[in-house]
Amino acid sequence: MQVTETARDGLKRTLEVVVAQAELGERFSGRLDKLKDNVQLKGFRKGKVPMPHLKKMYGKSIMQEVLEETVTNTSSQVIKDRNERPAQQPKIELIGGAEGVFDKIVAGEADLAYTMSFEVLPPIPVMDLTTLKLEQLSADVEPDAVDKAIADLAERNISFDAEDGRAAADSDMVTMDFVGRIDGEAFEGGSGDGASLVIGKKQFIPGFEDGLLGVKAGEERVINATFPADYPMPTLAGKTAAFDVKVKSVSKPLKPDIDDAFAAGLGVENLEKLKELVGAQIKREYDQASRLKLKREILDALDKAHSFELPASLVDFEFQNIWTQLENNLKATNKTFADEGKTEDEARAEYRGIADRRVRLGLVIGEIGEKNKITVTQDELRRALVEQARRYPGQEKMVYDYYEKQPNALAELRAPIFEDKVIDHVVAEAKPVEKKVSRDELLKQVEDVTER
Repeated sequence: MQVTETARDGLKRTLEVVVAQAELGERFSGRLDKLKDNVQLKGFRKGKVPMPHLKKMYGKSIMQEVLEETVTNTSSQVIKDRNERPAQQPKIELIGGAEGVFDKIVAGEADLAYTMSFEVLPPIPVMDLTTLKLEQLSADVEPDAVDKAIADLAERNISFDAEDGRAAADSDMVTMDFVGRIDGEAFEGGSGDGASLVIGKKQFIPGFEDGLLGVKAGEERVINATFPADYPMPTLAGKTAAFDVKVKSVSKPLKPDIDDAFAAGLGVENLEKLKELVGAQIKREYDQASRLKLKREILDALDKAHSFELPASLVDFEFQNIWTQLENNLKATNKTFADEGKTEDEARAEYRGIADRRVRLGLVIGEIGEKNKITVTQDELRRALVEQARRYPGQEKMVYDYYEKQPNALAELRAPIFEDKVIDHVVAEAKPVEKKVSRDELLKQVEDVTER
């Protein structure tokens, strides 16, 4: 095998690889020998098929396999020998055109010659992580936070009792049939039978709930309401609809008393135990918020401390993913770049910067993980897969089958686990100073970093 570097431009490399016909011939003959011992053709005893006949029948397909295997093995060996790390899978092309060259190689008239084009990962000198100056915020769970959380639980467990002759008021539930029309024509999704709506929950378009105030069971009423200008369905956005409503029942809310019986209804032995469980959950939420802020500060610090040439192919790939998602979001919300207060060129520049940051941080995190032998175990990956499957009740098998057949999807599960383990390593190295703050200050600081 002969390897020649034909081009080098920054991180870009182009190599020419030549595998002699003699080596290909040996591999080809070895495959034919194995085939001869096992193939059984009509008119020949097993193992006695003449080699010329085998070559005539199977030569082209066997040489195709030999070429594919040779390209795979030799290209991997070239990368290993050069001690380089490709940013992406190298692009490989046969020299001289695939069809003509292939026929000559099969006939023993040409060597295998191909080019490899790829970008390499740059050297990444990782900063001294012990020099990072970090704060880890900590907030205590106050009794009033627990009380509020339990009050919210009670609010979510309100039941409703229908009352004859009751006039609907705020917080009441109205059960009704309705048909909506625009310019006298019923529209898709504008009708409902036995639909229930709690007044004040803003479950419908503006004006509809207000129009239900004072209705009673058996009453019919026409309510006019206008769809918001930014409504997701363009055919309805900004339009005023008339809804013919027939009220079936009006129910008053019955809020449960917060006592041991309420706790028992939630599967907890008593109110004191419920407060303990709710307090522990709030503490976990505070800790998660604190970690979110700390992680963002670590990523900002790593981004600021590392400057190196980025593989253009990785940045382009990341940018395209971001841009496609942005365009889909704009389309789904019926918005334009002007609605976001920027031109398309300004948006492209902004999101190109985001792509640069993501690629840079991805490479730095990967380097930290590799140097410190941080890996994702099969158990960790399995737990992540189980958690993913739980998000789709009744479709768990479909989720498992999808991840089993899609290696790239498994990589998407592995990436956040690996990143979190690297962050844990950085925290252990940097030893952030703990700072006590109030709940409001903690949440405000988290909000500030997530908005940046």
